[in-house]
Amino acid sequence: MRLKLLSPGEMSPEQKETYDESIAGKRGAAPAPMMAWLNSPQMAKHATRLGEQLRFNTIFPAKLSEIAILVTARHWTSHYEWYAHKRLALKGGMDPKIIDDIRDRRTPTFDDPKGQMIYDVAKSLHEGHGVSKPLYDAAVEVLTMRGVTEVIGLCGYYTMVSMTLNTFEFGLPDGEVSDLA
Repeated sequence: MRLKLLSPGEMSPEQKETYDESIAGKRGAAPAPMMAWLNSPQMAKHATRLGEQLRFNTIFPAKLSEIAILVTARHWTSHYEWYAHKRLALKGGMDPKIIDDIRDRRTPTFDDPKGQMIYDVAKSLHEGHGVSKPLYDAAVEVLTMRGVTEVIGLCGYYTMVSMTLNTFEFGLPDGEVSDLA
């Protein structure tokens, strides 16, 4: 790890306020990237709030929102992000075959048109740097305008998370080995 993570006792008052707000939220713990973001306390505060919104308050259940997150983690080969969200995807009911396909960069087969559309939009955003008009029109039809907006938010936020985790070289918990090659 390229960064010394601060304990609560080492934090400035502004950092501690952000940390305390985070652990009081729906996560119940400070998200790993926030510990790096605390070097910019206001960024940490707003990014963590956005992350909580996207993780817990989109129109999608975890089984669907985790598709966009896993596609993002795989795109960035973010080992820690993949590790954390693979577990959440499984807990949310995602088929392990879909997770394996995303990991192996194969197009998964979805039984839910929303899942397929989230995957298609996320892949297009990362690989094509946007969404074609036909895909956009189909996405609005299947996901609604709010859903498309939230998929973009998930991909964008988890890109920042992945970049943070990769840049500061966050390691996996002891004994864990990355699934990503």
